[in-house]
Amino acid sequence: MNLALWLQNAARVHGRRPAIGHGTAVHRDYRGFAGAATATARYLRQRGVHPGERVGIFMDNAPDYLPLLWGIWWAGAAVVPLNARLHPREADWILVDCQASLCFCDSGHAALFTERAAGACPLVTDTGFLSDPDHPTSEITPRTEDDPAWLFYTSGTTGKPKGAVLTPRNLRWMSLGYLSMVQPVRPGDCMLHPAPLSHGAGLYHLPYVLQGGVNVIPASGGLDAAEFFALVGHWRNASCFAAPTIVKRLADWARIHTPDTDGLATIIYGGAPMYLADIEAARAVIGPHFAQIYGQGESPMTITVLPGHVIEDSAHPRWRARMASVGHAQPMVELSIRSEQGEPLPAGTPGEVCVRGDVVMAGYWNQPAATARAIRDGWLHTGDIGALDAEGFLTLMDRSKDLVISGGNNIYPREVEEVLLTHPEVQEVGVIGRPDPEWGESLVAYVVPKGAVSAQDLDRLCLAHLARYKRPKQYRFVNELPKNNYGKVLKTVLREREAAQRP
Repeated sequence: MNLALWLQNAARVHGRRPAIGHGTAVHRDYRGFAGAATATARYLRQRGVHPGERVGIFMDNAPDYLPLLWGIWWAGAAVVPLNARLHPREADWILVDCQASLCFCDSGHAALFTERAAGACPLVTDTGFLSDPDHPTSEITPRTEDDPAWLFYTSGTTGKPKGAVLTPRNLRWMSLGYLSMVQPVRPGDCMLHPAPLSHGAGLYHLPYVLQGGVNVIPASGGLDAAEFFALVGHWRNASCFAAPTIVKRLADWARIHTPDTDGLATIIYGGAPMYLADIEAARAVIGPHFAQIYGQGESPMTITVLPGHVIEDSAHPRWRARMASVGHAQPMVELSIRSEQGEPLPAGTPGEVCVRGDVVMAGYWNQPAATARAIRDGWLHTGDIGALDAEGFLTLMDRSKDLVISGGNNIYPREVEEVLLTHPEVQEVGVIGRPDPEWGESLVAYVVPKGAVSAQDLDRLCLAHLARYKRPKQYRFVNELPKNNYGKVLKTVLREREAAQRP
């Protein structure tokens, strides 16, 4: 099945309904969207791109991003969206790794390339062909359920990124999971895209095409809180996918400006840890408009869900524990917590989060050894440590590589971070382990303060809420934490900084 059939059908059924918005304007209706996608497919065929080949997109969010993406599918090729914040050398590395035939690139990004890697594909900046559409019923190249459709390159925080191969089967189940577990979508409902289309936000545009919704690119191209809430009021029934950093920025703005959120449907948060204190603060100022998902590029957006009705059930006796979790398994996957030996663990016992189902990637592009390490006996081993409670709610502790063992005791830095973030003068925190001659490892907390706070204040807080062995032995106050392009704290960098400070 070629996913482009969804767009072709949407053009037939929804025709003149808005499909792509740019700011408050309608950029393309569904017939125009499909027509631009067919023009892209015609261009690719003229350039000699064959079914199964890879085509990159290295662009800022823009209204023509989606017609290019769907046109790549229409031609039977696989799309490789690259994060627009990557360095050109990083982008070239990915394009060479996937053996891309060409890459659509806006003029701003093309200008950044001063040299190209050997074997890098041509960059295409002239997309004038989009204004000369074919008829939206023109031929779609047949593809199978298991052909590569989207190469989702990981963030590469611990080495070179790997391309998770997502198939039409994966993306269909992901989309149906959104519609069944996150929220339904009706024709005309809106998905705002302040976050990069190359990753989670881009994946979540699919259910809106399937259901005749409108995907809206902010005129700013990114996140401007005032613009975001204005677009919510204009388009109505508006949702967005947001990393925790975006949620915090929206909440900070809303706390000051008290916007009208009547047109807001759901902010779906995920992609990085959302601490309990942060989501409680956001909910207090934005209102009952949140749902959470947990997934990875290898199982796109689809491991667990914390639905809005659970978030709003504050009378439940275990509400705070549920809020601190990432929800329960989505219906298209099996979820299991497993030991290092791969054995299932009982409820309440921490272990590696493992998942299997039709939504799990086909493997890593041209990396059979990495694929074999990640998928064993049909189970995707996520590298995340978590525990399932008796009701099936999953609480994440940390990445397995971030586990700290001090005096024989396992310490999950996230647990300590959750406590430190309850202090009103703490903005952000990252906790890591460092070598300790007596205990093997001890904790160091890197803290971004809001105002006046001392190490003694934080130590008292930890001692009031945690076992003594879990408190940090050192607090380092910094202006900011190092993060990657997706807003995740780079604990590898913090560990390098810590190592440099020790003799």
